[in-house]
Amino acid sequence: MPSLTCPNLLSPNIRHGFFTRKGGHSSGLYSSMNCGPGSDDNPHLVLKNRQRILLELAPQADQLCGLYQIHSNIVHFLEEPWTGDNLPKGDAMVTRQKHIALGILTADCAPVLFADPKNGVIGAAHAGWKGALTGILKNTLRMMCHNGAEISSITATVGPCIAQENYEVGPEFLTSFKNQQADHRQFFQDSPNKDHYLFDLKAFCMDRLTRYGLKNITCLPHDTYARKDLFFSYRRATHHHEKDYGRQISTIMLL
Repeated sequence: MPSLTCPNLLSPNIRHGFFTRKGGHSSGLYSSMNCGPGSDDNPHLVLKNRQRILLELAPQADQLCGLYQIHSNIVHFLEEPWTGDNLPKGDAMVTRQKHIALGILTADCAPVLFADPKNGVIGAAHAGWKGALTGILKNTLRMMCHNGAEISSITATVGPCIAQENYEVGPEFLTSFKNQQADHRQFFQDSPNKDHYLFDLKAFCMDRLTRYGLKNITCLPHDTYARKDLFFSYRRATHHHEKDYGRQISTIMLL
């Protein structure tokens, strides 16, 4: 089952993986490791895929916890596992609990995994443009530090997401960023199409993390839009007029 890992998150008491779309039970549009309960895929197959992710992550893994993701800046602290029938609404999780995997679903947005192995605190965030602009990454770090982490000990990785060359946006999108801060213009290139721009979500997330004080940050190079063989992509599915799309999952867990 192909998953991607990053050296800066590797630690004896941490397990993580940016899982691809390969190695699961789903078929058709969802082939094959679709982990999104919000898709129209067979719920039984999605559950089997998620169970397989948990086994792959670590034999000690007890449960995989996610969120009802809403493109917000809301972060939840997980003290004990919540059930799939009662998911909190938000876009990031932080925990000190061992053997509970935090899982973020994406299909072009950036999954960001955080670890403070020294203090035993981990986090996982879903950073679409709205969440990244309104502070989901900052709020995740705040929640981690409020629960015992230290900025100097936290490492973070921005996982596979849509690359700038495939992320064309309109003028109102650019305005939203410039209204917050004029120098946000640096994350946009002019598109060949008039009054359109190409947004660099990866660079924006990396810049946010740097501004918030992190020193040990990495970004995986993969483009979810371009790599149909490895990743689901909302934008690609929309461009191809497909009726739905799958979601890949990125996970992190304390041992």
